[in-house]
Amino acid sequence: MIMATISSTWYLFLPIILSLCPITQCATVVEDLKNLHQPPDFNSTILSNCLKNPSLRHCSSSPMMDLDEIFKFTIVASHLCNESKNPNCVESFPKVDLRNRPNIAPLYLSFDFFWKYCPLSIMSIDLSNNSMKGDFPTDVLYCTQIQSLDLSINAFSGDIPIQSFSPLTNLTFLNLSYNCFSESKVSDSQFFKRFNSSSFLHSGALLDHKRFTVKAVVLLVGFPILVILMVVCLVWLCFQRPDFLPSKLQRSRRFTPAILKAATAGFSNNNLVGMSDVVYIYKGILRDGTEVKIEMYWDDIPRDSYRKFVEECKVLSKLHHKNLVRVLGWCRSRKFRAIITEWTKEENVEMWLSGSGPPWNHRLKVLMGVVECMRYLQEEWPEVDYELNTSSILLSDYVEPLISRFKVGDQNSNRRKIHRFGVFLLEMILTRKVQEEFDRGDAGTIRYMRTLNPADLKQMIDEKLEVTETNFHQVKQVLSLGLMCIDQSNKEQPSLALIFNTIARAYKTSLLLPSANHRIFHGERFKGQMRVQTR
Repeated sequence: MIMATISSTWYLFLPIILSLCPITQCATVVEDLKNLHQPPDFNSTILSNCLKNPSLRHCSSSPMMDLDEIFKFTIVASHLCNESKNPNCVESFPKVDLRNRPNIAPLYLSFDFFWKYCPLSIMSIDLSNNSMKGDFPTDVLYCTQIQSLDLSINAFSGDIPIQSFSPLTNLTFLNLSYNCFSESKVSDSQFFKRFNSSSFLHSGALLDHKRFTVKAVVLLVGFPILVILMVVCLVWLCFQRPDFLPSKLQRSRRFTPAILKAATAGFSNNNLVGMSDVVYIYKGILRDGTEVKIEMYWDDIPRDSYRKFVEECKVLSKLHHKNLVRVLGWCRSRKFRAIITEWTKEENVEMWLSGSGPPWNHRLKVLMGVVECMRYLQEEWPEVDYELNTSSILLSDYVEPLISRFKVGDQNSNRRKIHRFGVFLLEMILTRKVQEEFDRGDAGTIRYMRTLNPADLKQMIDEKLEVTETNFHQVKQVLSLGLMCIDQSNKEQPSLALIFNTIARAYKTSLLLPSANHRIFHGERFKGQMRVQTR
């Protein structure tokens, strides 16, 4: 076996490989790694080489030399020397040149055991233009003696291991250009001062001053613009769509034209439920799902009247009672003014009475709800006036009356309000013909009704009201109360407290009465007597 003895080089092992297979006849590096085996005297040869040249990297491996790994190193070294087109691999291995070799460069780079025992004779490593990806190939830095390293025109990424370059004191040429390294402060390091900016062109590692300038300009100009836009948007929300703001920031009771437009789908005709010359009534749905009634007045009123309208709305929006239609707020605009209330059924008491004929206890419930609301307004809001008639009082799904027409300013006396209630009470019980007589203000009608016997009195009661033997006394008592309320000659009208107690007592009694077994018919009637028929 021929053994070369050139000092301080890797090729002390090359004759071993050549003795196994001439290099020109050998297979690929992968096949040789698989098929070649250590010669019998490989161990003694390695020890002998280490005695002659202790600086060889495999000689300093601890705690024990890995002979199998060192043997593989010699195989890869022989192939790589030839692939790098070194002129005489038997005598010299000065460079690793795999530029423009994308098929084999990644393979040789993956042999970490080769780089671990990197031959001391290698002065130059060129792996450029291979489109290799991944992190920086730190294994090549085991070759601490190299003077030149070119990793340009690849797709390496991540951070450049600046500290790992410290042992490479002989490195004078470095090219990392055209890669995808992370932007870092390479230019501020001592490492960068050993080279120049051309070593890092388009590597991604240097701070791109043009790009930095663009970013700085965008930040300095764009951020204030963004802040201005946010402020403008916030101001627009505050004045146009406060319903998008958190509830704590919303202005309660004041609506904007934009909110009403959104609630009515752009004031769509599909949402228009009523109109007159100057009033348009819409049904709308607010952003939180609340159904509302929007009364829009397209009239031109003086500024003082408009201010009075707003002040009145502020008062009405504070009213809160189960028998009052709730005023949610108002809206002011150059073209119209609007008042927004909760959405209610369109059925009023007049329609209710003319329908299937509600029973006596339901009528009492309506009367009791109206009196409760009158007492609330008298005690809490005496300046609020209201209408009491069967056409202005609405009904909820649970037969709760809702006073729907009220206003501020006309402070009518309690006497007048009780008179209105008396008329409303009689409208709930009497026939239409009798109601018209009261509407004409015929005072004689009151005196006449008070003198009627039961049979004649029943002739005046609404035919749809089932008057039975058990509830007739209640009907007569409530009628007497209504006559007391409208009697202008009576100096002492009943108080609201007395009215409420009388109706409430009648209502509770009506709920306790058993089902009527007898019914007084309005059909065939006899003067001065009552006809009774058993069911």
